[in-house]
Amino acid sequence: MSSSPESTQALKPVLGRRQLSMIAVGGTIGAGLFVGSGSAIHSAGPGVILAYVAVGALVVLIMRMLAELAVNSPDTGSFASYATRELGAWAGLAVGWVYAYTWAIVVGFEATAGAAMIHRLVPGVPAWVAALVFMVVLTFTNLISVRTFGELEFWFASVKVVIIVGFLVLGAAAIIGLVPGVDRPGLSNLTGHGGFLPNGFTEVLLAILVVVFSFFGTEVVTIAAGEAKNPREAVRAAMRSVVLRILVFYIGSIAVIVTLLPTNSSDVTTSPFVAVMEHIGLPLAPQIMDFVVITAVLSCLNSGIYTSSRMLFSLASRGEAPAVLARTNDRGVPVLAVLAASVGGFLTVIANYFLPSATVFTFLLDSTGAVAIIIYICIGVTQLRGRARLRQEGNEDLPVRMWGHPYLSALVVVALAVIMIALVVSESSRHSTLMSLIVTAVACAAGLIHQSNRRRAVPADPSPTEAVEAQ
Repeated sequence: MSSSPESTQALKPVLGRRQLSMIAVGGTIGAGLFVGSGSAIHSAGPGVILAYVAVGALVVLIMRMLAELAVNSPDTGSFASYATRELGAWAGLAVGWVYAYTWAIVVGFEATAGAAMIHRLVPGVPAWVAALVFMVVLTFTNLISVRTFGELEFWFASVKVVIIVGFLVLGAAAIIGLVPGVDRPGLSNLTGHGGFLPNGFTEVLLAILVVVFSFFGTEVVTIAAGEAKNPREAVRAAMRSVVLRILVFYIGSIAVIVTLLPTNSSDVTTSPFVAVMEHIGLPLAPQIMDFVVITAVLSCLNSGIYTSSRMLFSLASRGEAPAVLARTNDRGVPVLAVLAASVGGFLTVIANYFLPSATVFTFLLDSTGAVAIIIYICIGVTQLRGRARLRQEGNEDLPVRMWGHPYLSALVVVALAVIMIALVVSESSRHSTLMSLIVTAVACAAGLIHQSNRRRAVPADPSPTEAVEAQ
């Protein structure tokens, strides 16, 4: 793997274990949990918790496969680097560029969402001005140093963690009848109002298609491995703790909501967390949640710029992107890669000036499509191929191993393929999924051309080093 030595030498290994854990939490827990979960709860009823449990279990297995790869060989390019090594340069280039593109879109998505909220709270501030301020401040933060980024992300994510933990504690207290003035709900909301599955099990399956994208971002911790102190131990600890936290936060929060409130309530659909807080009697619930959602938006925006820029840096280090993106300053910051990653957000600011926020928001949301599933399938196939290679070499002594390999690994890939097919079949997701597949096909074609050109550039009788680098 040619990128790892260059990456770890050019970047500064300054991120600690606590920062790595919070970087992954910050990239995953966004407005989708606090606001977006309402639509899934409304359509599937209390049975939506089955969708979160199923997707959560699937993500745990995917992250275990990625942990096997990342702990054995920490690299800033993460799964893109491993895809290049195991599947060929075409695969690494394709998945790396698609991933960097997606996070650049997420940056624009979060800038749009945050700006719309600021405009709603303070109508005198135009949405495009708020988006511009967000982009300038967080781009500058990423340009200062990775330590500054990591520390800011730690505190952004800490706000979300504190709020969710408080929400779970208060919710559990209300459920068992310890909150004065709030009656114990018992099982009334789980079995009443149409039952546990008021709209049938089909709606739970459809909810899975929505929920699966909520967990996207857990893999960010492995992207940060190239800038971590003691990367193997830090990534191993972070992956273990992050997956547990996210499962508790997501599944626990949804369980509290569907137990305390009827899922057919319009308040639950609009803002489930606010609805629960008001039900418990917490003062200033809407204002608290506005603050949390804005923090979540800024956290995801911050993580998005970082993640996209480091993937671009890794691609450039392997010769799969313009070499200029691999240049770093004396603080170890890939300045041009950070600026390139911020382009999506700044283009959104321009679009916000000419178009209504809802128009930009919808377009960006559609553009992300099913990339999360594509990335997860790539991780699964890479892990299967990597373990097969190690078995042939007689070197399967790994610090972290995927459970039940190869059967469980293959089952995960099959499950992801089924979800992808379902996304194409479902009328509501077909358009965005096809857009994602088209983008991926273009990236794969570019990768195959790149790989072919590199092979032609290798001398007729290459040295062993040249032969490896040409693969």
